[in-house]
Amino acid sequence: MKYLPVNQSYGLTACLTICLAIRIAWADEVKPVAAEAPLGKPSALFNGKNLDGWKISKEVDFEDHGKVTVVDGVIILGEGKPATGIVCQRKLPRMNYEISLEAKRLEGSDFFCGLTFPVNEQYCSLIVGGWGGGVTGLSNIDSMSAVENETTGFTEFDKDKWYRVRLRVTEKRIEAWIDKHSILNVDPTDRKFSIWWEQEPMRPLGIASWNTKAALRNIQFTKLGREPEESKKVK
Repeated sequence: MKYLPVNQSYGLTACLTICLAIRIAWADEVKPVAAEAPLGKPSALFNGKNLDGWKISKEVDFEDHGKVTVVDGVIILGEGKPATGIVCQRKLPRMNYEISLEAKRLEGSDFFCGLTFPVNEQYCSLIVGGWGGGVTGLSNIDSMSAVENETTGFTEFDKDKWYRVRLRVTEKRIEAWIDKHSILNVDPTDRKFSIWWEQEPMRPLGIASWNTKAALRNIQFTKLGREPEESKKVK
């Protein structure tokens, strides 16, 4: 057998070329799994197409719920008797987070966004448009509802108008905004948070309407790495 001489420089280049080709082929074949959204970056909880990641509640006062559909990137909660709601099926942090969404009342005169959320091992609900259509606040704080505690507020909500709702939950502060307006700012230290038994099917994170047809869109969740030094203005 006759051996042919090989140029060492050429052999090294060829070897590197082959290795590079193999690496490129492997990268094309094996797609890395998308990394979880980093702290402080909003992630979508609603894909705009269907209810993937959500469950329609059918328990207790949600048994006679309205029809829930997704139309043109919007979740429609049909008017329930008395309630219609959806519950997030994803495992999310129970503290140090923000939730934002847009909501509007299509028909009815009660709350069009009842956002139930965790506060460590407890739960609370942010009510938007309750008690006749205009009350905002947290239910419940120290067993007092949104219409009778320090978070009670009133806003005249127009039908068929989108409102941006934002809620921030940290160890030192629970805050909420509607559009650019702050509606509550509470220190949760040594406070008892609870929800009405009717809202228990919304745990751990759910959005409901009460005797009202509502629309939801742009539902986002943001993990907060630490307690912000101060509330940032909504841009």
